[in-house]
Amino acid sequence: MPQVPAATRTLRVLRYLATRPAPVPLADIARACDLPRSSAYHLLTAMADEGFVTHLADEHRWGLGVAAFEVGSGYTRQEPLQRIARRPLAALVDETGQSAHLAVLHGRDVLYLLEERAPGRPPLVTDVGVRLPAHLPASGRALLAALPAAQVRALYPDRDAFVDRTGSGPASPGALRALLTDTRARGWAEEEGEVTAGLAGVAASVLDHNGLPVAAIALTYPAGEESAADLAAGVLRTAHLLTRRLGGRPPTPILPG
Repeated sequence: MPQVPAATRTLRVLRYLATRPAPVPLADIARACDLPRSSAYHLLTAMADEGFVTHLADEHRWGLGVAAFEVGSGYTRQEPLQRIARRPLAALVDETGQSAHLAVLHGRDVLYLLEERAPGRPPLVTDVGVRLPAHLPASGRALLAALPAAQVRALYPDRDAFVDRTGSGPASPGALRALLTDTRARGWAEEEGEVTAGLAGVAASVLDHNGLPVAAIALTYPAGEESAADLAAGVLRTAHLLTRRLGGRPPTPILPG
């Protein structure tokens, strides 16, 4: 089968970057992929324009972009993930009496793929197919907290990247960094009134074999009605179950508290 040189070089660069634990200098990429330095630069620039790599100008390094993450998790993001998640999500609703959701990251948004509404609970904004700004709902925060820091910086380079719904929530890269640091330390994400006034949410990420987020499991409930930590325990168990079923690498367990 004839090769397409540009496509071959692009895939070679993507495979190399995928093996690196952090963004790397241009010289390393050119050497590892057997490319002239100028060719590597032009190729990386074109890939950055499409979102497949990100350039950290201050550090003179290049890393995978959000588009590469979306393509890489595309298989489990689609029907196989929904099929595997449906019963555990329903069990979570039975256990907690609150409505549950499955969401994935799509650029700076979260996209809701499944909703299991608890009996007697009101309709929510998180219907299947709805998108919300990822920095506001608990599901988006769980996903962002599990991403490499370089990808979060690429998604939220400045204040213009932040959308406001209710007048609360992070509105700058620094505020988001602090929120995600707290989320990682806690082991699960939460929000209250930042998507819909009077409602709160908790969420945890489902991870792939590299420890990267594939999706998030979330519960939405009336603010103040229940303990966020108690609900998070069930969310974490469900997220870890799906991680194992997908052949992923669960994080070090952190008990809610």
